[in-house]
Amino acid sequence: MSERHIHMAGHVTERHITRAGQGGDRDVFEYAVLRLVPRVERGECINAGVLVYCRAKAYVGARTHLDEARLLALDPDADVVAVRSALAAVEAVCTGGEAAGPAAADDAGRRFRWLVAPRSAVVQPGPVHTGLTTDPAAEAERLLDLLVR
Repeated sequence: MSERHIHMAGHVTERHITRAGQGGDRDVFEYAVLRLVPRVERGECINAGVLVYCRAKAYVGARTHLDEARLLALDPDADVVAVRSALAAVEAVCTGGEAAGPAAADDAGRRFRWLVAPRSAVVQPGPVHTGLTTDPAAEAERLLDLLVR
């Protein structure tokens, strides 16, 4: 089933509604964009990565991409090394194991929830969105290309 929606600007879009049992082999996933806010007081940001969580597959993953020129355009004094380190730490928490530190003992869902919790820091998660996918790792790559690069 699909519905047609007319947006304020007059654009017509189609929204597909999937009911329980109609998703085929696709699973629900959640994602959030990782934003860099080098000067929190200004509120300016650039996208630097995505977090993806799929409960059905017990998957949590992050893909990051730092555009140094854009970061330095917002804040010429930004600590690029620290930002790279923070993005690497997010990826490590998603991967789990020793690199995840204390979060290693948590399941994928708890690690995702911890990573998307609001924070006032240079690396911040955006709002959580949902979708359907057959491959959450491929979805992370697709979202990185679509929303970050």
